[in-house]
Amino acid sequence: MSHWTTADMPDLKNKLAVVTGANSGLGFHTALELARNGAQVVLACRGREKAESAMNAIKVAVPGAQLEFMALDLADLDSIAAFAKAFKARHQKLDILHNNAGVMALPLVRTKQGFEMQIGTNHLGHFALAGLLLDVLLVASAARVVSTASLAHNWTRSMDFGDLNWERKRYKKWDAYGKSKLANLLFTYELQRRLSKAGARAISVAAHPGYAATNLQTAGPTMEKSALGRMFMRMGNALLAQSAEMGALPQLYAASMPDVRGGDYYGPDRMGGNRGYPKKVGSNQASRDEDSARRLWALSEKLTGVRYLSE
Repeated sequence: MSHWTTADMPDLKNKLAVVTGANSGLGFHTALELARNGAQVVLACRGREKAESAMNAIKVAVPGAQLEFMALDLADLDSIAAFAKAFKARHQKLDILHNNAGVMALPLVRTKQGFEMQIGTNHLGHFALAGLLLDVLLVASAARVVSTASLAHNWTRSMDFGDLNWERKRYKKWDAYGKSKLANLLFTYELQRRLSKAGARAISVAAHPGYAATNLQTAGPTMEKSALGRMFMRMGNALLAQSAEMGALPQLYAASMPDVRGGDYYGPDRMGGNRGYPKKVGSNQASRDEDSARRLWALSEKLTGVRYLSE
């Protein structure tokens, strides 16, 4: 795996992939390289204009790329249900579901259904999406659900199941972000356990980009209205971060390589996981707690109304 790059990706002809948040950053480069290697890629994004701009850029780099835009707002369960229904009306199977889209360190805002935006988008939206697409994933010969996690899962001690949506305690945006990324890993590992128990051929894996320079750090309200905060983010991107192209490598490895196994987690190999080429990595004890994973699964089913792979 040493110095693995997209030049080492296998042929993905006849594979169909859905990439959430594919219009920019890690999602864009993931969609680009999947398409370059022959996959048909659905760009699942909130807005048509940005998605079509991304598609045009991909087609310049990959003439003949098989691309499709489908509207998806992960902060709205109605949008997720509509996406799944429309997808299954057009496609009979799904080989790669890449849960890539995310938000980071927002001020306290809520999704359409009232969830705190970070846990709602980063975890609950993707939880519901995977459940609603499970039947077409299981039709594929060897489907993968790839979730984009983060080193930020180390920034929080544990999930707060009594107040998942920050309705009682004082809101802390960075702790909320850490909890949402911890939830991504708890979901990844629990989904794999349930797929294995069901005898499914599909697998669940995760990857993180290290410190990658994307618009996640500076776009929208990430740093609230702090010009100083945005300046520090830009300085960090310029001085410390690796490119989005490099940051996407672990998730591309997870999505495509034949040696990937269910429950694997990939990230950069240098500078404490902040930069470098993809390798298999570990995650903290909280992310591996099976009781927490089961509790999160049950709570996620209750909040989203999407139930699947029940024990």
